[in-house]
Amino acid sequence: MLPIDRRHLYDGGELAGLECVGQHVTIPGPAGMLEGITACPDKETRGAVAVILHPHPLYGGTLNNKVVYCLSQTCNQLGIPSLRFNFRGVGESTGVYDDGRGETEDCLAVLDWVQERRPGFDIWLAGFSFGAYVAYRSVHRHPRISHLLTVAPPVNLFDFGSLPTPACSWTLIQGELDELVPAAGVANWVDTLPVQPRKILLPADHFFHGQFNAMQAALLQSLSDEVTEIGVSDPCRESSLS
Repeated sequence: MLPIDRRHLYDGGELAGLECVGQHVTIPGPAGMLEGITACPDKETRGAVAVILHPHPLYGGTLNNKVVYCLSQTCNQLGIPSLRFNFRGVGESTGVYDDGRGETEDCLAVLDWVQERRPGFDIWLAGFSFGAYVAYRSVHRHPRISHLLTVAPPVNLFDFGSLPTPACSWTLIQGELDELVPAAGVANWVDTLPVQPRKILLPADHFFHGQFNAMQAALLQSLSDEVTEIGVSDPCRESSLS
């Protein structure tokens, strides 16, 4: 659990002044309806959809978090549509916080919803901090996930050790100056794993202040070889996520 005086740090109002980049959707979840926002590139060129998970609900984490928004934009630049959603009890999503267990079920429900609307598409699953924990819990439980992206996985705050290592391609982003999830602890955890992720280290704190351009550039360079051209003109219109 994060220190109680940190509750403001994932403030969900961070993007309140920005124009909405996608369409609001409601998704049936195990505890009720889940609130989401889609974001499509001008032209889809890849056979994948990204689902992006936000940081800790009890400390202001929502789908409007800046890191989550940056990940959505990066996927769109790669020609991949994205879906951000609020876990149970956040924003308009029904339910109450469940320490990662219920949030994992929320994630799996959203993955199924995406798969129904984009049959045959791969799914990229990404998460920041608490969202990275939920993504890591979920990745082995859904057959369509082809890439996992974890940003600042809180290995010092949640039990990662009992979870299976991802079988899919995996990228890990970590801030070297992270004050909440020490980089050394993440490195020590990764060193114990039989499968190593592709690592991106940035001179950043936990919230990646001043490092969003660097994060996006590093991801674009790293992930461009993970996607395959499929020659679709505009499947946002042909097969909507909404």
